[in-house]
Amino acid sequence: MGSSIRLGVVLAAGAGLLLATPGVAQLPPTPSAEFPFESRFVDVLGSKIHYVDEGEGPVFVFLHGNPTSSYLWRNVIPFVTPVGRALAMDLPGFGRSDKPDIGYTLQDHQQYVDGFIAALGLEDVVLVVHDWGSVLGLDYARRNTDNVVGVVLMEAIVPPRFPIADPAGMGPLFSSFRDPVTGRELLIDQNLFIEQIVANATVTRKMSDEEMTAYRRPFLDPKTRFPIYVWPNELPMGGEPARNVDAVERVAEWLRTSETPKLLLYARPGAIVSPENAEWMAMEYRNIETRFVGYGSHYIQEDNPETIGRSIADWYRQLAKRRH
Repeated sequence: MGSSIRLGVVLAAGAGLLLATPGVAQLPPTPSAEFPFESRFVDVLGSKIHYVDEGEGPVFVFLHGNPTSSYLWRNVIPFVTPVGRALAMDLPGFGRSDKPDIGYTLQDHQQYVDGFIAALGLEDVVLVVHDWGSVLGLDYARRNTDNVVGVVLMEAIVPPRFPIADPAGMGPLFSSFRDPVTGRELLIDQNLFIEQIVANATVTRKMSDEEMTAYRRPFLDPKTRFPIYVWPNELPMGGEPARNVDAVERVAEWLRTSETPKLLLYARPGAIVSPENAEWMAMEYRNIETRFVGYGSHYIQEDNPETIGRSIADWYRQLAKRRH
């Protein structure tokens, strides 16, 4: 694909799901690039799954999406540990976790999330979820209500944004990702999800070289980028994949009917969860609180980590008081 076409695809994100937003000069405070946590590993389904485990007390499990890892939560976790124990796993194929020979479908990842929680014997958890981690975490909550105290979601792949009936509504960017030839060229050969979407299109500040090195590190070899390629093809669009349309619809019904406490964090303009979508969710979903965390697009943890972390901690303190 020529450079002009490649640039056009990136810019098209502004009109589609991933809204490119202009940079904001000198956002205080600047998020740290450091990942000051001890790396831990646990065996899940025969693979070493990397995670961090900080603090003590009530359990918070952080689940990332594409193409990130526990690194995404590095500046959020310190604001949550005053109220509990924060664990952030790397999904298989991402971060420092093993890269098993699997299809990397939603259902594959779900087995590893279930296995991770079971292997560590985690009980009465609060799930903090983003991007594809939202479907993984919310579906776990739907199937394991007795083991989930609450859920915190942001930029989540749930209604009203998903499932999408008309794939054209995603714009040319994701249509290109779902093309079997163009998608592999963009996501595997060019590593566009990291080099353009994370680096330029969905974070409102300029990412540092150290931060981009951390995001690139798990995928230096093009052969390791297959999991990044799979996730866009897993999005429930135009009725396909039918198994994921069904998965998201089951999650949506759980959100509408479950009494499990929920916290929705959203930014402006947002990429998946706009302020308007957040208002819809507040009206449609049961026992949900919403909090605005500031200016941001999709990877809002890179723009507003302190607000996100403090919002989670404050919400949990109030939740704990009501439970007791």
